[in-house]
Amino acid sequence: MTAVHRSVVYDWLRHDKKFPHVWCPGCGLGILLGSLVRSLAQGGYDKNQVVLVSGIGCSGRLPVYVDVGSVHTTHGRALTFATGIKLAKPELKVIVVMGDGDATAIGGNHLIHAARRNLDLTAIIVNNLNYGMTGGQYSPTTPLGAKATTAPYGHSEPSFDISALTVTAGASFVARSTVYHVTQLDQMLGQAIAKKGFGVVEVLSPCHTNYGRQNRLGSQVEMMKGFKKQAVRADRWDKVSPAEREGRFPIGVLADHGRPTFWETYEGAIERAQAIRKEG
Repeated sequence: MTAVHRSVVYDWLRHDKKFPHVWCPGCGLGILLGSLVRSLAQGGYDKNQVVLVSGIGCSGRLPVYVDVGSVHTTHGRALTFATGIKLAKPELKVIVVMGDGDATAIGGNHLIHAARRNLDLTAIIVNNLNYGMTGGQYSPTTPLGAKATTAPYGHSEPSFDISALTVTAGASFVARSTVYHVTQLDQMLGQAIAKKGFGVVEVLSPCHTNYGRQNRLGSQVEMMKGFKKQAVRADRWDKVSPAEREGRFPIGVLADHGRPTFWETYEGAIERAQAIRKEG
């Protein structure tokens, strides 16, 4: 561990209070945790101005380990709590950590409307293709035909593409990476956190304990090697033929544009109402 990395760990983690963590050995959430604190440190943020909000699931424990204000909320409702915090204290940098089930099933409606409103929040969605904490049930991102404890003969529903969903719903910034591509993940998180408006980073992470075991994908290391083979840089995706895209996915920045945030349009409505009242 370098001196700089050691400093980041001791500055940003609750190293003397909350460890060891609760995740399975080899879980990708530890890699994401390191990437997040590096991104915050490199961005020069004041710890007192950062709030982490989470829902329920394996990813819901992540904010507990970071030495900032944090809120562990109910299943699927992390974005609603985060919305309230941001509107009450717009000066805060509010980051929401959710799993694929939390964000796109129980909280799916909140996700698309947060993107549509362009709330000034950063959503980190950890996609491990199943409900890992509760035993490996299928989630909205479980691939068609994949096995889960609730689909022992293969899942019969097509899966959500989280990144495509949030791009379509209007998020200002959308990126996808994996816990294998750590350097890129650091960059994607840094860009999303700095972006004004609703930023989304979908993070592919292996659940070798449940999803990997049920689908015979091998160890955590073998699943990580799978990410290396399956991922294609977004700037090369258009050059990949439909046949070659089968089982693969683009990584990188998938959408990056500017439009007024919810707060900015709401302030406009306030100004118009005040002008009308003043005119009598």
